Amino acid sequence: MKKLLLICVVVWSLPGPLPVCAQSTVSDVLNFLVTNQSIPTGSVERDRAAAQATSDTIARMLRTNLATLPVSTSSGGFVYRLDPNLGTMERQSASFGPIFVERSAGAGRGAASVGLTIQHVRFDSLDGRDLRNGSLVTTANQFADETQPFDVDRLTLAIDADVATLHANLGLSDDTEFGAALPLVALRVDGTRLNTYRGRSFTQARASARAIGVADLLLHFKQTAFRGEGAALAAAADVRLPTGRERDLLGAGSASVRISAIGSMERRQLSADANVGLTMGGLAREWNYSGALAAAVTARMTWTAEIVGRWMDSPGAIGEVALPHPTLVGVRTIRLLPGSTGTRMTFFSPGLKVNVSDTWVLVANVMVPLTKGGLTAPFTPLVGFDYGLQ
Repeated sequence: MKKLLLICVVVWSLPGPLPVCAQSTVSDVLNFLVTNQSIPTGSVERDRAAAQATSDTIARMLRTNLATLPVSTSSGGFVYRLDPNLGTMERQSASFGPIFVERSAGAGRGAASVGLTIQHVRFDSLDGRDLRNGSLVTTANQFADETQPFDVDRLTLAIDADVATLHANLGLSDDTEFGAALPLVALRVDGTRLNTYRGRSFTQARASARAIGVADLLLHFKQTAFRGEGAALAAAADVRLPTGRERDLLGAGSASVRISAIGSMERRQLSADANVGLTMGGLAREWNYSGALAAAVTARMTWTAEIVGRWMDSPGAIGEVALPHPTLVGVRTIRLLPGSTGTRMTFFSPGLKVNVSDTWVLVANVMVPLTKGGLTAPFTPLVGFDYGLQ
């Protein structure tokens, strides 16, 4: 009888279904889907704060993936040096190098290249929770002696992005190079929020958004500090300018600078490269770490295997928090809340580079997440080309 009375109170206080969202930006649509709810929890202020924090965290994760997307390396194709005896430019590396990880050697004095890469990203997981199958619980009421909520809001969220990155590079000297990369993004977000009460379901909210534009422009500077027999060290500075629209989650909203140390070793057809860097500004302070092996299986083909890692000092690790309902005895309310720890993401990326003609190098690889932190896709394919102008 007591449970029946509580259920009647809940039913009486349920609002009707909400209209389809007509907001124009991606940020507005995400906020609409996450913050709207139909469940009476007895604490409007707590609900609003929790939902807003979750919405902000999802938006930050999406901007992390788009505004600070890893781009292919500047000197990723041919590396040349002037032979003082012959007076001609000679290719110095047997392999074409890794795709995302920087190598210490620059392209060479006067060597220039341009390129284009295309990636498709289909986000399907938020900290290990499926976004697309309607199982993501955002708010729920549950009796303490029952295993399942009797009143629950679930979110279905489909986020897809196509990213085309234009990049160019110029060797200012044998040890100094400058490059730039500009990502162009087409982002699509579709979402539905469904309320289920004792097995009866209705659509509480539905929304979608589309955004096309540039993400943040990357300027790259690299200086080789040491070159020995089969080994080299370098330092790099990357500046990201806030050219992407922040409201559509295409840009970070502020500039950032990353300082990196680069180490490389090369023996015959095999090379190894390692990077470590610190990013300041932008969305959060971030440590980057990566390593790669590249094997020149023929004079025209290089296989690569790379590990790319990121640790961001920003709220992440969204989880469920259950608290007693302030007015309904024996009922607890479940909400999503971001944690206070940082976000760690690690990817494995096997790839291939093929010299198809003259100085044309085709590039293909796939990024596979090794961790569940943040907003992730099961895999992200990349195809593109580098064209050497020397």
